[in-house]
Amino acid sequence: MSALPNCPACHSEYAYEDAGMYVCPECGHEWSPLAEADAAGADETVVRDANGNVLQDGDSVTVIKDLKVKGSSSVVKVGTKVKNIRLVEGDHDIDCKIDGFGPMKLKSEFVKKA
Repeated sequence: MSALPNCPACHSEYAYEDAGMYVCPECGHEWSPLAEADAAGADETVVRDANGNVLQDGDSVTVIKDLKVKGSSSVVKVGTKVKNIRLVEGDHDIDCKIDGFGPMKLKSEFVKKA
């Protein structure tokens, strides 16, 4: 019995190899063995600020643009310092607490490392 991986799309165990590609007969998904090796090594995502500096949990950042707060008429002003950030998965990759606003999620493209 071969040690071929399960299909990443439907998790079928009936995948087979054809011309250097893996193919799933159940859903028709095709993928490269190299793509699977790259996906295994790319588990850790790197979050960078607007200047390209790498951000980590616990860093302090500064807001570089006025940000409207959704559902409110208030604005987070340029230069607002945010301490002790947490990095999370998703579109808004910074989870933090801003004084006067409470808990918020920010995009890393609108902050710079302090």
